[in-house]
Amino acid sequence: MKITAGGVTAAEWTKFSSLRSTWITTGISVFLLIAFGMIAAASFSGDNMSSVGLVLSGSGLAALSVGVLGALLGAGEYTTGMIRATLAAVPRRLPVLWSKSLVAGSAAFVTMTAGAFAAFAAGSAVLNGNVDPLGLGDDGVPRALLGAGLYLGLVAVLGVALGMLVRSSAGAITILAGLLLIVPGLAPLLPDSIADAVTPYLPSNAGSAVMALAPTDGTLGPWAGLAVFAGYVVVALAAAAYRLKKTDA
Repeated sequence: MKITAGGVTAAEWTKFSSLRSTWITTGISVFLLIAFGMIAAASFSGDNMSSVGLVLSGSGLAALSVGVLGALLGAGEYTTGMIRATLAAVPRRLPVLWSKSLVAGSAAFVTMTAGAFAAFAAGSAVLNGNVDPLGLGDDGVPRALLGAGLYLGLVAVLGVALGMLVRSSAGAITILAGLLLIVPGLAPLLPDSIADAVTPYLPSNAGSAVMALAPTDGTLGPWAGLAVFAGYVVVALAAAAYRLKKTDA
């Protein structure tokens, strides 16, 4: 029987959707996005923060959560040994990586975009009176909310790539957390001139730029930032593809 791209994708979707961890992790991701957005919107009392930035305050934790989801999908079969059966059924190998990435990325994009719009609605309802409210029709708002879904979808793909590259869920999650959370936190320790040049291009800083209504000093433009983050994802996918093609399962 001929193996088609659609067949491989359908098989990966079946694996993905049949796991309890998929629904638990997805639910946690949406919850974090909405809950932290509401908390930030209700409690913020400072200056220079848009209502969109507040309601998307949970995007950092949501990114880690969807990245974990991708890593589990990418590395899970290596942990159980099922990857041998998968690659025996798909001897060309690379369609497995592409299908896992498509499934995880699409699922994260759809659910997180819905979560972003829900966070906007819920956060706007409890917005602190010191912050000017914005509506869906205001400039930049739809792009920021849709951008949140795009960014988080790419994070899920990055998790898949790292999972299939290192072939360990724990290892992939550790690397992902380091890239998204730890590295940006260490950047301020660099000399100012170096930190100013490097910080906008760090993975989470670049990717999250698409959620800002307008770029500020020291940040990339929305689509430029997302493009930089997509570049990181492409590099990780290329490395995973090389290892998948050249080494044993």
